[in-house]
Amino acid sequence: MSQLKPPVGDADHVQGSADARIELVEYGDFECPYCGEAYPQLKAVQEAMGDALRFAFRHFPLSQAHPHAERAAEFYEDAATIGRFWEMHDLLYENQQALDDRSLARYAAGLGCDQALIESALKGEFASRVRRDFTSGARSGVNGTPCLFIDGQRYEGAWDAESLLGVFGVRG
Repeated sequence: MSQLKPPVGDADHVQGSADARIELVEYGDFECPYCGEAYPQLKAVQEAMGDALRFAFRHFPLSQAHPHAERAAEFYEDAATIGRFWEMHDLLYENQQALDDRSLARYAAGLGCDQALIESALKGEFASRVRRDFTSGARSGVNGTPCLFIDGQRYEGAWDAESLLGVFGVRG
């Protein structure tokens, strides 16, 4: 079984406390239809688990199959600079069919990113952060998305809310 490398740390985007009973990490691709299907399931798990869950998201854009995925991840990082990464995360998954540069810039502006920040994303200035996540995924044995890790161990089971809550010992 693959282990998460490196473990969740200060550089990660997380929801929930480091003291949570369960840690769930998703390697995702904003253009991946399977990640799009997993998105509401993972939101339901977060809601059901509350403070017992710490959730982290890491980028794993499969750019050859999803041409907008890497740029979408860069705009996610753009929004992170103003503390709006989770709002951008949700916008991107809820608008998977509109991830062209114009749409991404509109989402970023709507969240409060100024034109200079948007231009930075369009120039690829957040690419290194996305590459860091991708590299950590490759080191952790990720080869597709979504890929989940529970408490540092790769999870190979179903990613619907009911299955995950069952793994966590919670009935939804």
